[in-house]
Amino acid sequence: MKTDDLINLLSTGVTRVDRKAVLRRFARALPLGLAGSLVIVALVFGVRPDLMSVAQTPIFWAKLAFPVAVALTAARVVSRLGRPGVRGGFAWALVALPFVGVWLAGWLTLGAAAPAERVPLMLGESWRICPFNILLLSVPTFAAVFWAARGLAPTRPRLAGAASGLFASSLATIAYCVHCPEMSPAFWSIWYALGMLLPAAIGAWLGPRLLRW
Repeated sequence: MKTDDLINLLSTGVTRVDRKAVLRRFARALPLGLAGSLVIVALVFGVRPDLMSVAQTPIFWAKLAFPVAVALTAARVVSRLGRPGVRGGFAWALVALPFVGVWLAGWLTLGAAAPAERVPLMLGESWRICPFNILLLSVPTFAAVFWAARGLAPTRPRLAGAASGLFASSLATIAYCVHCPEMSPAFWSIWYALGMLLPAAIGAWLGPRLLRW
C-alpha cells in the first residue's frame, strides 16, 4: 500500500472534536450540585432570618468572596489536571491565594481585638459543627464535580481528585454562607478552610478510583 493510500484510509471517517463538550458537561453538572447543597441548607439548617439585611453589608460579601475565589482557582486546577500530562503548575499557587488572604484578614482581626475577644472570634458559635456541615453540603457538589471530571482525561488522578474535592467543597461553602451566622475572618480562616480541605482530602483518596479511565 502506498503512503498516500494509507493516509487516506486512516483519515476516512474522522469526526471533528467537540472542544466544548467538557464545558457543557460541567455546565450541566455544577448547577445541579449547587442546587442540591442549597436544598440541604434550606431543609436541614435553615436560611438565616436576617439574610436580606446582612447581605447589604460588606463583611457578608467578604465572607462569600472566600469560597468563590477558591472555587474559581480550583476549577482552573481541575481543568489543567484533566488534560493528559499537564501539571497543575502555577494554578496551585492561585488556589493558595484565597487561603493566604483570609488567614491574613483573620490575623489582622485578632490583632485589632482585645485579648479576651480573640478566642470567641476564632470559635464563634458553631466551630464544632461548621466543618462537618460543609462536608455534608459537599455531597451533591462532590458527585457533580466528579461526574463532570470523569469526562476529562487526568493522568494524575490523586491530584485531580484533590482539586475536584476542593472545587466541590468551595461550592458547598458558598451555599453554606446563606445559613452560617459567623461574620469574623478569624473564624472563616480556620473552620471554613478546614471544611473545604476535608473533601479535598477525600477527593485525593478517591481520585484513583473515581477518575480512572
